[in-house]
Amino acid sequence: MLTRFDPYREFDRVFERPWGPSRQPTMPLDAYRHGDTYVINVDLPGFDQSTIDVTAEKDVLTVKAERQWQPMEGDEVVAAERTHGQFFRQLFLGEGLDTDNIHASYENGVLMITIPLSERAKPRKVEITQTGERQQSIEAHSS
Repeated sequence: MLTRFDPYREFDRVFERPWGPSRQPTMPLDAYRHGDTYVINVDLPGFDQSTIDVTAEKDVLTVKAERQWQPMEGDEVVAAERTHGQFFRQLFLGEGLDTDNIHASYENGVLMITIPLSERAKPRKVEITQTGERQQSIEAHSS
C-alpha cells in the first residue's frame, strides 16, 4: 500500500563514506500500518514548522522542509556537522488509501502523517448462501 522511491539512495550510501555527503540531506522515516491507518513518522529535528510542506498529488506524497543556520558576525565556528538546506522526500501511495483525509502533525521534531484506508479497501464480510439460494439469486438478476 505504501512504497518509497529514491533511486539515488543506494548510490549515495556507497559514496558517502569515503567522500562525505554527496547530495541533499535525507529525512529518515518509519512507516507502518496501525489498524485501518498507515502512519509515517519523519524525523525533522530543529525545523521550524512553517518550513515544512506536505502535499499529496494522485499517488505521490511529498514532504519538503528547510533548515538554515548562518553564524553571526564574530562567531568562530568550531564544528559544523548538522546538515542544512532543503530536504525532500517522496512516497508513492498504493491504491486503497483515502488521500482526501491525510492528516499531518509536528511535535518534538517528528512529523507524523496518517493516511486512512478507503472504505472500499477495508475487509468486509461476504455472506455465504446455500447453492439453491445462489441459483435463485442468479436467475433473479438475469431476468
